[in-house]
Amino acid sequence: MSNTSVCNDTSEAVEFFEPQGLFLKPIGKLNVSVQLPQLKTPGKSISNWEVMEKLKSMIKPDMFISLKIVKSTLEFLRFEGEVENKGMLKNVLARLEGKLIKLSGFTESLKVRAAEAKVNFPSRHDWESFFRDAKHMNEMKSGERPDTLHLKDLPSRWFANRKDQDKDKPSEYILKKVFDTFGCVRCVDIPMLDPYRKEMVAAQKHGSIQTFSFGQDLTFEAFVQFNEYVGFDRAMSALRGMKLMYKGEDGKAWTANIKVDFDKTKHLTDKSIKKRRIEREKLETLERQREEKVRKEREEDERKKAEERQRKEDEERERERKRLDKLQRREDRRKQREEKRKLKALEKKKEEEQRKLQLKIALEERKFLIAQRKLESLRLLTELFERVKVIKAQEDLEKKERELEEERKRQLALENKRRIEEEKRKEEMRKKRKLRLEHQEKELREKILKNWRTKEERKQEVQREELRKKLSGKKKLKSAVVMKR
Repeated sequence: MSNTSVCNDTSEAVEFFEPQGLFLKPIGKLNVSVQLPQLKTPGKSISNWEVMEKLKSMIKPDMFISLKIVKSTLEFLRFEGEVENKGMLKNVLARLEGKLIKLSGFTESLKVRAAEAKVNFPSRHDWESFFRDAKHMNEMKSGERPDTLHLKDLPSRWFANRKDQDKDKPSEYILKKVFDTFGCVRCVDIPMLDPYRKEMVAAQKHGSIQTFSFGQDLTFEAFVQFNEYVGFDRAMSALRGMKLMYKGEDGKAWTANIKVDFDKTKHLTDKSIKKRRIEREKLETLERQREEKVRKEREEDERKKAEERQRKEDEERERERKRLDKLQRREDRRKQREEKRKLKALEKKKEEEQRKLQLKIALEERKFLIAQRKLESLRLLTELFERVKVIKAQEDLEKKERELEEERKRQLALENKRRIEEEKRKEEMRKKRKLRLEHQEKELREKILKNWRTKEERKQEVQREELRKKLSGKKKLKSAVVMKR
């Protein structure tokens, strides 16, 4: 979890690396002890919160930016507090040292003792004695002498490269540029940037194993190695009793308490770097092998999935093809049934038309026969009437001849003349009647013959058309009806 807090007063800040907005600010910490009275009444207790509120009210108008209990016993309470600026620490100590606190429910006052807190920071004596007494160190080699800083709880975003897209991760380049202000930096290392570092283990002096935590992305730890001791000494001197301050582009400032120590693990020795490089190469090889295995497994899975998908698609296509074939066969059977029904209806229609045609032909033939018979009857009647008329005329003539024979003697001359005129007149009438009857008979005969020929031609045309259709349909021909004339 990030340990940053808002800074409202930047008056004591000193420049650290202004291009990155980094400054150093003195830490104003103090220890406060409150002597507790003896609790004689059972069940009665002292409220830590009330004590803290009393302490906060005692230093007004100044205020704590943090106040927490570091130790609690029956005899005393010890607090660790921090104020905004170290310059106000004297005033705060003066307001607290030797003062008394009166708590509700207690007759005795509580005595307060306050003193500036000692900053937990290694001194020159610490690293000189460590490297002097360490038998496994060689001061002629880098990393085995006081030249490497071990920093913790550095805010990640404060050391991010603003040109990079990922502004949540620190940059080794920026870290090196920042600490170059103290002296030439030989190399830096940020374990969280190494994806394989969490799998690496390094044997330490007592057989312990060093591990790095990569779950905290808000803060990180780093190792900074200088070429010369003077750079290391300047850095330790500058960071002693200081906290890191960051000023943003908007003018707001934040502070963070960082942990600074000298490296005791040979982290940046050539041997350790080479060992980590070899281990990283091994891990990269294993990673590539794992990736290759995963890739092959994924490809195999994809291949199996593709085969399964192809098989399912083939089965689906086969089912679809069978369904379409079934539908096509059903449609073909329906079309065949439809064609059969159409052919059957057409044949039935043709048979009906043929039957109607034959009936019509039979009716025409009957009409023609009736007309022919009527004509023949008319001829016979006409001939019979003519014969009857002739016979009647002969009888009348004979009768008149007999009458004339009787009167011949008396009126011979007149009778002969009259007879001759009568005969002439009758002969003319007979001729006219005969001519009229012949003319009527001729017109009737021509009319009947014309109708008969027309019907015969139509009949023959129908027969030819039927014969042509039968020949085109390759069917057996039926005998044509030949009418007698």
